[in-house]
Amino acid sequence: MGLFEKYLSLWVALAIGAGVALGTAAPGMVQHVAKLEFASVNLVVAALIWVMIYPMMLKVVPRAVAKVGQRPKGLLLTLVINWLIKPFTMAGLAILFFKYVFAPFVSAEDAAHYIAGMILLGVAPCTAMVFVWSHLTKGDPAYTLVQVTVNDLVLVFAFAPIAGLLLGVTDLLVPWDTLVLSVGIFVVLPLAAGMLTRFLKLRHGGGEEGVDRIAARLKPFSIVGLLLTIVLLFSFQAETLLDKPLRVAMIATPLLVQGYGIFFIGYLAARLLKLEYKVAAPAALIGTSNFFELAVAVAISLFGLTSGAALATVVGVLIEVPVMLSLVAFANRTQHWFPARAEAVVVAAEQA
Repeated sequence: MGLFEKYLSLWVALAIGAGVALGTAAPGMVQHVAKLEFASVNLVVAALIWVMIYPMMLKVVPRAVAKVGQRPKGLLLTLVINWLIKPFTMAGLAILFFKYVFAPFVSAEDAAHYIAGMILLGVAPCTAMVFVWSHLTKGDPAYTLVQVTVNDLVLVFAFAPIAGLLLGVTDLLVPWDTLVLSVGIFVVLPLAAGMLTRFLKLRHGGGEEGVDRIAARLKPFSIVGLLLTIVLLFSFQAETLLDKPLRVAMIATPLLVQGYGIFFIGYLAARLLKLEYKVAAPAALIGTSNFFELAVAVAISLFGLTSGAALATVVGVLIEVPVMLSLVAFANRTQHWFPARAEAVVVAAEQA
């Protein structure tokens, strides 16, 4: 284990502090970087996430992608968590906290906006950072790719109806430019680059060992990209964190309950289903992570840039990385709960 990975929690804490300090000391520069976006996707953050994802895409073997259908339980678990459980538990928790627990401290209008923002987060499963969390738990890259791809396909058809139902909005418009751009940047391009690199390395005699060596050399850049992403995300919202700490803390509370709760529902279900660890961990983490670019874009379009709904989606962005890293650490410590290679019989049969 490298120095970065061994003390990752420390580096993340320092990155959060550096982000808040940067946003406070140089707000003009940070605002300039924040404006470098297209279709609600910040291009600098997108580049850093791309750097994080690319090493994992090197490990995607086309044959393995085709064989995911032989092990459907992990994929079905992800779909059930993301579309039949997560949106509704998020709505329930948001209502519980802001209609009852925090009702004496916020106005009814603000509460309604916060609830709406959290609902949007709950209906938007992650596309980009899932690959990072899967990589950090040594997840099956081919299986993770299929899980993300299938969820994106469902997202196209299910996001607007479910979000509209929970928000009580009949004419909710999906920001297709954000959705298409995110899938292109975070799935299609890194996959194409990884497969091209793999093809060239195998063709010119490098073999699987050569591909692994490239991935190993790029791994430190992936961790640095993660830390720089944290610095930027917290610098973008430093003013909000310092000006509205109590509101941020109140919004973060149901989001934290939701995040950890959804993970453990998925993780324990994966254990009951006897999924192998490298499928179980990403399956649970996918349900926990959010497509925050999409949620933020819809919140702004429906309620406005300075609305409570937009603030709620931003708080979701801020807590996601620390929460996900804590769950990655938990998953890595408990991988002995799961069979290491549930597909061993399938592999042996193919080799026979």
